Amino acid sequence: MEIDGIISAIFIGIVIGVLGRLVIPGRQHIGVLWTILVGIVAALLGSAIAAGLGVADTDGVDWVEWLIQIALAAVGVAALDRSKARR
Repeated sequence: MEIDGIISAIFIGIVIGVLGRLVIPGRQHIGVLWTILVGIVAALLGSAIAAGLGVADTDGVDWVEWLIQIALAAVGVAALDRSKARR
């Protein structure tokens, strides 16, 4: 992966993490860095899942890929929030 790919993964991860956090109702007790990390992981996993399903490269905006990534980020944020809340 080249530097432009890493930078774009970080930027997309930030967007995906924030959108995933907005999907969950209520207040989350995790920081911004955790949200970004969850978003980056969700973006990478979501892209791999979308590629496996054959919906990663379409004409125009890849809405299905975005929805998969946002759903994964929401699950990740909720899981991390629950683990932090138990402490």
